[in-house]
Amino acid sequence: MNSPAAREWISQRRNSIRPWADFINTNKFRKPASITQWTKRSTKNIEHFQTNYLFVFTGLIVYCIITSPLLLIALLVFLAACYVIHMKNEKANIKIMGHEITHAQQYGVAAVLTLPLLFVAGAGAAVFWVLGVSFFLIALHASFHISPEEGTTEDETPFMETV
Repeated sequence: MNSPAAREWISQRRNSIRPWADFINTNKFRKPASITQWTKRSTKNIEHFQTNYLFVFTGLIVYCIITSPLLLIALLVFLAACYVIHMKNEKANIKIMGHEITHAQQYGVAAVLTLPLLFVAGAGAAVFWVLGVSFFLIALHASFHISPEEGTTEDETPFMETV
């Protein structure tokens, strides 16, 4: 990470991770009593657990890539092309027919040439699957997890009851 802004953002994310035991504690799941409580709770939880939700999203991306071998191969081909571009042209840009091709243009060509492989691998479906599942899981968690501002009160109806 060469960018100070990127380092600062990562540092902020690292400092704002909430404890995973609190994040998945089933004793803190209650159904909201009203629509008003649901909207407040969802908003507060999304703010409070933002970094945890980012990890859930990232985990789903990794799961999707690992379980799709063709997608994994397509990404490895792209990364290998980027590595070759980086190693081959460390000191100077290449010239083709008198035109200098910058590093950014070379990476762009590598990306464009990888697009058909990503299309065949089903990258579009994978992107929408990850977005859909992330949205569903995050919305579900944010809706039912008691926000830190609410606290735990005994008069609320538990989400899970012993039958």
